[in-house]
Amino acid sequence: MLKIGDKAPSFSLLSDSGDKITLDVFKGKRVVLYFFPKADTPG
Repeated sequence: MLKIGDKAPSFSLLSDSGDKITLDVFKGKRVVLYFFPKADTPG
């Protein structure tokens, strides 16, 4: 279980354009992730 202040584990996901992106690509940068319900998307 992650706690506030813990570093995020490495993971990958698909971008809205279908490209695979890993969290490691953004190492050293600030990242904001927004996950929204699939019911709110066209896909």
